[in-house]
Amino acid sequence: MNWLQKWISKKKPWVFENNKLPVWLSKIAPIEINALSFACFVFCRGEISKTSLRHETIHYHQQLELFFVGQWVLYGCFWLLGLIRYRSLKKAYHENPFEREAYDNAKKYTYLEKRPLCNWRRYLTKAD
Repeated sequence: MNWLQKWISKKKPWVFENNKLPVWLSKIAPIEINALSFACFVFCRGEISKTSLRHETIHYHQQLELFFVGQWVLYGCFWLLGLIRYRSLKKAYHENPFEREAYDNAKKYTYLEKRPLCNWRRYLTKAD
């Protein structure tokens, strides 16, 4: 494990529970949003579970390793490509490699400490 991987693995986002942002975004999103990660913040509509916090922290680590803007741009590109490919807003969201990594590993208690840098790249291959 290199120094950058160690540094990122120790970073935790600031969590804002009982926040209205996920509620408002759910009105325009193809999914019901319970929590979201943006920069070093996690916004949650109620109290956040350990699994949801791990999921959002994986996104935070993805953003850190891609200097935030890089992850946001790639996320949007993957989502658009998924939309073209699947013709479904929901499927485009779930097939995004950033989401696939977060969902696949959100229940693994030690994943954040052991996560390889840019591990989302493993999820670039077709899922279905």
